[in-house]
Amino acid sequence: MQRVTITLDDDLVSEIDAFMLSRGYNSRSEALRDLTRAGLNDLATPADPTRTCVGAVVYSFDHEKRELARRLAAVHHHHHDLSLATTHVHLDDNNCLEVTLLKGSVGEVQHFAEHLTAERGVRYGKLVIVPIDLPTEAAAVRHQIHGPHD
Repeated sequence: MQRVTITLDDDLVSEIDAFMLSRGYNSRSEALRDLTRAGLNDLATPADPTRTCVGAVVYSFDHEKRELARRLAAVHHHHHDLSLATTHVHLDDNNCLEVTLLKGSVGEVQHFAEHLTAERGVRYGKLVIVPIDLPTEAAAVRHQIHGPHD
């Protein structure tokens, strides 16, 4: 194990200490190791951009921003073949949250999410990708005829 020295501002240290207390960590090192692993896992994506996946894009935005709702709808329409469903929630008078479920290749899903979250006025955006293995055509036909366990 290596010792690493970092400098953090007081507010961030307070947040780390609160996290430690709420989770029962005995040291900052333990907490920071877990937080670092979690952050690296969040940034990791499947290596093969052609692999099939499902994805969820969560984003918040100010619907009063000029033309933003129209631009977001245009992104959705441009990628209609990937979109499974979208849920729209009004958080307050101006702010909305949407969750869009997608299915397609990792590369296409990432591209869609990047377009959504890069729109001016989108305040927060996060993509979660779940790689899936689709059954072969023969297995799908067998499943339809005999059921899932034959």
